[in-house]
Amino acid sequence: MINQLRSSAGLWLDCAGTKVLIDPGPGSIVRCAKSRPKLDPRQLDAIILTHRHLDHANDINVMIEAMTGGGFKKKGKVFCPEDAVNDDPIILKHALALPEEICLIQEKRQYRVNDFVFTTSMRHVHPCQTFGLKFSVNNTSVGLISDTAYFDKLAEFYKTDILIIAVVLLEKRPGISHLCLDEAAEIIKEASPKKAILTHFGMSMLQAKPQIKAAQLSDKLGIEVVAATDGMQVDLGINLA
Repeated sequence: MINQLRSSAGLWLDCAGTKVLIDPGPGSIVRCAKSRPKLDPRQLDAIILTHRHLDHANDINVMIEAMTGGGFKKKGKVFCPEDAVNDDPIILKHALALPEEICLIQEKRQYRVNDFVFTTSMRHVHPCQTFGLKFSVNNTSVGLISDTAYFDKLAEFYKTDILIIAVVLLEKRPGISHLCLDEAAEIIKEASPKKAILTHFGMSMLQAKPQIKAAQLSDKLGIEVVAATDGMQVDLGINLA
């Protein structure tokens, strides 16, 4: 994040015309403007924060303003954990009044934006309230594992067709509540998705060349594993059989 060797702008989801931004970290508004085709945040229907840390939430206030046309059009929903608005809030008071709804997410609950429905995971093991997501698009189930230390129930919950995993560390570091590559491999093996996408790389992963590591995991597990790149687009309507 600090060196911006990889973008920290978040994930943009388009599901049957419903547009959702997940985890607008630093540079989110800039990446929207520079994307080709351009992504217009005024078209957003919702913003989801998996947790309040700056690499996932730094641009939340500006993206709320952008979604609401500078605050002049009350629209959209914002989904976030309770500590994003209550305990040393990451969302500013003036921004809380701009969307149609601020929804405080809890573990293993279902939420809706138009026809887009998602389910939160159990609480992750991380210093702040953190949740992953599951949803379906075009009959393809998708899981998003946000930041967490490894624990046994992860693979069971995230048994989906496409599994997106935040893999910060190349090797496990005591006291750091992020997944390492070996832990991600174990989750992929147990969850057995049709496709796994590694993302959210720290310096150790970048130095190890995540594309090479992903290819090695594909060979080892017999499951398609790819490393995310900036601006990467994934068609969730493709046949994964």
